Amino acid sequence: MNLSVSSFDDLSTRVAAVRGDHDERFPGPAEGRQPVHTVYVPADRFSRSTPADFGAEALRLLNVHTPGAGSFGGAFGLDPEIAGLVRERVAAKLAGEPVEDVRIDFGEGYGTRSDEEEDAHIAQVVEAVGAAYQVKALPHYWGIRVKSFADGGHERAMRTLDGFLTALRDRLGRLPGGFTITFPKVVAAEHVALFTEYLERLETALGLPAGILRFEIQVETPESVIDRDGRIALPGIVAAAAGRLTAAHFGVLGYTAALGLPLDEQRLDHPSCDFARHAMQVALAGTGVRLADGSTGVLPRNDGPDEVNAAWSAHAAHVRHSLRHGFYQGCDLHPAHLPSRYAAVYAFHLTGADDAIGRVRAWHEQAAGRAGTAAEPAAVRALTARLRRAVDCGALDESALPATARP
Repeated sequence: MNLSVSSFDDLSTRVAAVRGDHDERFPGPAEGRQPVHTVYVPADRFSRSTPADFGAEALRLLNVHTPGAGSFGGAFGLDPEIAGLVRERVAAKLAGEPVEDVRIDFGEGYGTRSDEEEDAHIAQVVEAVGAAYQVKALPHYWGIRVKSFADGGHERAMRTLDGFLTALRDRLGRLPGGFTITFPKVVAAEHVALFTEYLERLETALGLPAGILRFEIQVETPESVIDRDGRIALPGIVAAAAGRLTAAHFGVLGYTAALGLPLDEQRLDHPSCDFARHAMQVALAGTGVRLADGSTGVLPRNDGPDEVNAAWSAHAAHVRHSLRHGFYQGCDLHPAHLPSRYAAVYAFHLTGADDAIGRVRAWHEQAAGRAGTAAEPAAVRALTARLRRAVDCGALDESALPATARP
C-alpha cells in the first residue's frame, strides 16, 4: 500500500456522510399492507353501509353475469385452470372485505357547493364514519379528499378538513387508524409545503400527536411530473411534505386532458400515461412513498350483459396493465369495478405463485447451508414481497407461504 489508513480517514468520513444522506432520503419501500385499490365515493353519497353496499352490488353482478367458472373465466380472460379458484376467492372477498381503501370525496367528484351545504355534508360524513367505526365496518384504510389548492379551493379545503377532524374528535374522542388525506392536482411543491404547514397547525389546535396527519398526492398535472425548471418534480414534492407523504396516485383524466389528448384517447394505457408512471417509479423508488394508478372511465350504463361485460373487459385490461408496470394499487369508482379488480389481481398473484414459493424456500435452504437454488437476494426480496401482497389481498392463504416469508 502507498497510503496509510490514516491518510484517507477524511475520505472515509465523507463516504459515510454521503451514505447517511442517501439512507435518509431513500429509506426503502414502505412497510405494511398496501391496498389493491382506493374506492372514491362523493361525500354526499357516503353512509355507514357504503362499503358493504358496494360489495353486495358487486357480488350480485358477479352471480348474475358469471354464475360459474366458465363464464367467469371468459369474462375476465383467465386461464381455465385457475378460473374456478379465482372466482371462489373473489366471491369470498366481495362478501367479506369488498373495499380495502375508501376515499370520501369532497374534491372533483363532489363538486362545488355552498359553504352551508358542504358543512352539512361534513356533519353527515362524520356521523357515518363514527357509526361504521363503532360496528367495525370501516375499511382497513380510509380518508377524505379535499379540494385542490391549484383551483382556488384552498380555503374550502382547509375549512373542510378542520371541520371534519374537529367533529370526528368530538364524536369518537380519537382518530381511527388507517386515515389518509388526498391532496389533489399538485402544480407546485410550494403548495405541498403550505399544506404540510397547515397540517402541523391543525394537529396543534386539535391536540393530535405531531405527524399523525399524513397525506397522499395526486399526480394529475404535467407540472407534478416536470416542474417549471424542467426537472423531475417529485423529489421536491417529497421534500416539501416533510415526511408526511404516504403515496402518489396517478390521475389519468386530469393528466391526459392537460396534455390535450382527444377524449377517446384519455385512457390509463395511453403511452403518455406510461411515461408519467415511469417517471413516478424512478423518482419515488426507495423513498417509502407508495405508487397507485388511476381510474378507468368505462362504467356500465345499465345491468345488461353487454354493458357489464364491456366495462369488466376494459377495467380488467387496465388493471393488468398497471400490474405489469409495477403499480399494485389503482382507483375504482363503481361497484362493477370490484369483480374485475379482484379477478385481475388474484389471477396475477396466483399465476406462478407455486414457482415463487419454491424459489423463496430454496433460497433460504441454501442460505441455511442445505441444498438449494442460487438466486440474488434482491430477487428473493421481490418474490417475498409479491407473495406478501397476495396474502394481504386474499389471493393466497397465509398457510401457503414458506415460514420465512411470514411476518
